[in-house]
Amino acid sequence: MDRLDAMALCVAAVEEGSLAGGARRCGRSPAAVTRAVAMLERLAGEPLLLRSTRRLHVTPSGERQLAVWRDVLAQLRGIASDQTGDGLSGRIVLTAPELFGRLKVMPVVETFLTEHPGVSARVLLLNRLVDLIGEGVDVAVRLAPLSDSTLHAVRLGEVRTLLCAAPDYLGRRGAPATPADLESHACIGLNADGDRELWSFATPAGRARSVSVRTRLSVNNAGAAIDAALRGQGIVRVRSYQVGEHLARGHLVRLLPEAEPAPTPVQLVFHPERARRGALRAFIDHVTPALRRSFVA
Repeated sequence: MDRLDAMALCVAAVEEGSLAGGARRCGRSPAAVTRAVAMLERLAGEPLLLRSTRRLHVTPSGERQLAVWRDVLAQLRGIASDQTGDGLSGRIVLTAPELFGRLKVMPVVETFLTEHPGVSARVLLLNRLVDLIGEGVDVAVRLAPLSDSTLHAVRLGEVRTLLCAAPDYLGRRGAPATPADLESHACIGLNADGDRELWSFATPAGRARSVSVRTRLSVNNAGAAIDAALRGQGIVRVRSYQVGEHLARGHLVRLLPEAEPAPTPVQLVFHPERARRGALRAFIDHVTPALRRSFVA
């Protein structure tokens, strides 16, 4: 086994989350992947991957080595593509929040794949923070400030957290004038484990304030909560991108805009070493302006 072969096997194992998964992707045996890891760790003189019964964990040294391996493999794929005239090739692993990914990210990914038939993509729509290095993810769309200084972030825009209800509901119950008025309204929550939630608001002085809201209906899915609000079941608290079309068409009405909390940044996050060239660089250049145009004011 040569070093390039070992690099490819290790990268596949990290991206798949297990030695067995890497072996399946590459059409090799798990023993071959184990030998590849051992070879590269012997050359590095230190552990690069930590194996547990559930998944692989990448050491800090392993993170640095992974960036180098991916860069080398991407350059080799680029050379091969130039020689065959096939254009870009490679595989991009992307993650985004579930509903934002469905509404905003997937159309952009599909456009990119149409333009670059030699590229493939794996899209993980997950409502949790993903460890890019440890889980083998190339790029993430995050609705939050960047907390990991080893990653690079490109700001795409911002989303607001807002209250809204259907005209039918407001015609029957009226609109709240202050956050405190929500106590007498039917509210739709996203905490399926209880009948109360803390909803954040901004005070006239610009400070954050939380209000305990009793939820008449609680579900564990934002899409279901929005559907209930559209049917006049109550007031729902959602992100602006989730209801942009409903607001524009008058199916929902925005409530208490003066009390909305500060907006949340939306960012494209990636490891700078990984994104210098190849399919990932082209994808970042494609997705950034496309997603920036997609935000509803």
